[in-house]
Amino acid sequence: MESVGRLAGGVAHDFNNMLAVIFISLELARMRLRPDDPAHEQLQEIEKAATRSRDITRQLLAFSRKQMIAPKACNLNDLIADLEKSLTRLIGEDIELRFYPGQDLGLINIDPSQIDQILVNLAVNARDAMPHGGKLTITTANVSFDEDYCREHAGARPGRYVQLSVTDDGVGMSAETRSHLFEPFFTTKEVGKGTGLGLAMIYGIIRQNEGFINVYSELGHGTSFKLYFPRMEEREGAVELPEPMPPERGAGRIMLVEDDEILCRVTRATLETLGYEVTTAHSPAEALDLFEHESRGYALLLTDVVMPGMNGRELAYRLAAKCPGMRVIFMSGYTSDAVVHRGVLEEGVHFIQKPFSVRALASKIQQVLGK
Repeated sequence: MESVGRLAGGVAHDFNNMLAVIFISLELARMRLRPDDPAHEQLQEIEKAATRSRDITRQLLAFSRKQMIAPKACNLNDLIADLEKSLTRLIGEDIELRFYPGQDLGLINIDPSQIDQILVNLAVNARDAMPHGGKLTITTANVSFDEDYCREHAGARPGRYVQLSVTDDGVGMSAETRSHLFEPFFTTKEVGKGTGLGLAMIYGIIRQNEGFINVYSELGHGTSFKLYFPRMEEREGAVELPEPMPPERGAGRIMLVEDDEILCRVTRATLETLGYEVTTAHSPAEALDLFEHESRGYALLLTDVVMPGMNGRELAYRLAAKCPGMRVIFMSGYTSDAVVHRGVLEEGVHFIQKPFSVRALASKIQQVLGK
C-alpha cells in the first residue's frame, strides 16, 4: 500500500502540471474574448471538467498522504448531477440510472471528491451485481433521528442528516457477506476483478465525516446502501458576489524556472500578459548559467520545487548571492505542507500550488513584491 501511495502521489503531481496548463490557458482565452462571445460556454464546460480532474488529483494526493482533504459546504444534489453522465457511462447501456433529488436538501460539509469516490465505487459494485442489466437508483433526502432509532442502529447518533441512498436490483448478498462487507481486502469477486478496498474506503470516508451507513440486502433481492451525512446548520441567504475584477497588472523582471516546457511556455505568456518582463529556464543549471551572463538583476524568482539535478530551494539559495534583493516564490504540484514535511522547503516561504489560476498567480506576485 505504501508503494501504491507513492505511485499515486507521483501521478497526481505530474497531472497537476498538465492541469495548470489547462487552467491558465482557459483564463488567457477568456481575456481575449468579447463578453458576449458564444465560446465562453465551451470554455465553461472545459473548466468544469478540469475542476473535476483537479478534485480527483486532490484525492490521489490525500491517498498518498501528500495532501489533506478540503471539506466545504456542498449540496449533494448538485454533486450527483455533475457526476450523472459519468456514472451512466460507467455502468453501461444495460443498466438504467435513475436519480431522484430530495427537495430543499440541506448542505453537508465534505470534500466533493469524496462524494465522487463514494458514488463511483457503489456504481461499480452495483454494475457487477447486475451482469444482465437492471436499475440503479440514487435518491437524496433530509432525515432526522431520535434516541430510539439510534439505540437500534449501530453507529447512528441523534440529529439531522442528509441521506444518500444507492439501490440496485442485482443478485443481493447473504448475511455472511454483509457481516464482512467493510473489511479491507474482503471481496466476493474472482481474483483480478477487485481489491476489496472500495467499500472499506467508503466506510472510512463516512466515519471521517462523522456520518454512518446502513446496508440492506438479501440474496436475489438487490442491495441498498444508505449513507448519512450530518446536515449543516441553516445559513443566511447567499449574497450575490460582484463580477471579479481583471487580474492586476504589474511591472518588473521575473526569472521563471520550470522543467515542464509546456507549462513554462504558458506561464511565461501569463506573466507577460500581466505586464512583467520574463526570462525562462527549463532547469536550475540553465538558470545559473543565465545569471552568470546577466548584467541586470531580477525582482522575482518564480521556480518549481522538484526538478532534476537540483531542487528549487537550493537554486534560490545559490542565486540569492548573485541577486540579494530578489524575492522568491516556489511552486509545486504538491502542497506546501507536503514539501515542508519532506524537508524540501522551509516553513513560511512564499508558495503557490499547481494548478493555479491567472488571478491567484497575479495576486501572489503582487503580495510578494509588496505592490
